[in-house]
Amino acid sequence: MIYLLLKAALSGLMVASASEAARRSPVFGALIVSLPLVSVLGMIWLWRDTHDSGRVADLATGAFWYVLPSMPMFLLIPALLRRGVGFWAALGAGCLLTIILYALMVAITARFGLKL
Repeated sequence: MIYLLLKAALSGLMVASASEAARRSPVFGALIVSLPLVSVLGMIWLWRDTHDSGRVADLATGAFWYVLPSMPMFLLIPALLRRGVGFWAALGAGCLLTIILYALMVAITARFGLKL
C-alpha cells in the first residue's frame, strides 16, 4: 500500500509542478506537459513491478498509437477558446473529439492487424 501511495504522490507532484510552472510561464508549462512524463512513469512503474519487457514494449507501442488521435484536441481547444467558447465547453469538445478519434484509431489499426 505504501508503494502505491508513493507512486501516486510522485505522479501527482509532477502534475502539480507542471501547473505551477504554467502559471508563471505558459511556454515553460507547455514544454513540461508536452513531455511524455506519464508514459515514462508508467513504463518505469510497470518495469519495476513486473520486469516484463514485453509488457513495457506493449505499453510504449500503445502510447504511440494513442498519442496520435489526441493531438487534434490541442488544436481544437485553443481555437474554441479564442472564439469565445467557455473553458469547460472547449475542454469537453476537445475530450469528445479525442474519444471519437480513439475509437477510429482502434478500428483502423484493427483493419491492419494491430491490436490496441
